[in-house]
Amino acid sequence: MSTKPSTSRKDGSAQNSRIAENKRALFNYHIDERFEAGMVLEGWEVKSVRAGKVQLTDGYVVIKNGELFIIGCQINPLGTASTHVRPDSVRTKKLLMHKDEIRRLIGKTEQKGYTLVPLNLHWKAGRVKCEVALAKGKAEHDKRDTIKEREGKREVERAMKSRQR
Repeated sequence: MSTKPSTSRKDGSAQNSRIAENKRALFNYHIDERFEAGMVLEGWEVKSVRAGKVQLTDGYVVIKNGELFIIGCQINPLGTASTHVRPDSVRTKKLLMHKDEIRRLIGKTEQKGYTLVPLNLHWKAGRVKCEVALAKGKAEHDKRDTIKEREGKREVERAMKSRQR
């Protein structure tokens, strides 16, 4: 999943700060809380992220030894990657959060049904940030309800569009 790279304004803020989004997570999970975490990336990964060669769809977050790691976030290397660096597109990347927040997340994920899911990657002050959500899996009937709502909205939009003509 790729989007256009961000373009900076004169005031230093990014016009389009979204890099990649995990729309599948919103369909498969009920989102309870959202957190922002920094990412530890290598140089070639930052260049690829700027080019929009990121996919978050299969990504998930695990907690090991009191640290957060994102697994399955795919950053494809550019063709112009350095020859002395061996890029690994599915490398496990470390997420940076405060210890207090991580302890709280550990307590929540030990409860039944809770998991940590990456929602999106975005730029903030020149750094790549990952929005992580504390989520609970949806049942099959909840997914069907989501599909029904989406189709109902589309039909209303179509009806309004044809009525305006």
